[in-house]
Amino acid sequence: MDWLAHACFAKSQIHKSCPVRDANAMKQGFAVLVMALAVGLATSVAEESEQAAAKKKKATSGELFETIARMDRMVFDAFNAHDLERLMALFTGDLEFYDDGSGLKNYSGTKDDFVKVFHDVPDLHRELLKETLEVYPVPGYGAIEIGEHRFCHQENGKQDCGVMKFAMVWQRTGETWKLARVLSYAH
Repeated sequence: MDWLAHACFAKSQIHKSCPVRDANAMKQGFAVLVMALAVGLATSVAEESEQAAAKKKKATSGELFETIARMDRMVFDAFNAHDLERLMALFTGDLEFYDDGSGLKNYSGTKDDFVKVFHDVPDLHRELLKETLEVYPVPGYGAIEIGEHRFCHQENGKQDCGVMKFAMVWQRTGETWKLARVLSYAH
């Protein structure tokens, strides 16, 4: 005897309100309920997957993505031109620049590092690996940009390049975007 028919027995008597044929109907109803829950769960999982895909898509396209990609070009056009004044104008005064090789620098220390790099490696230039660029909003503040870039220069008559990872936090004030935090790592 199955659990449903067993529930209808009391003191070895079938309750009049629970005949065996109604037990079969209850089984069918239970099966329908289980199927409805399974469909609901599958729909929920599919919606979550679509939302995750939409978030990923937003991270690599859209107005914010285009704005930050343009700001990235501005920073590194200045870097590649070794235009210290234009470059430093794109950072906030309270800049924190974290580098897994040289540590933490503030605005002044970062400026000093750029002066030294531009002097010591006059042909150094940066290329963004565009397929790695992702941008995420930071509500009420700005955006996070992550990706990989390649730095190249001539050394001993050969092109010497290295690929590194970065994460940058952009602060938006009105229509102005500036870099507030930079992480440079995986050197």
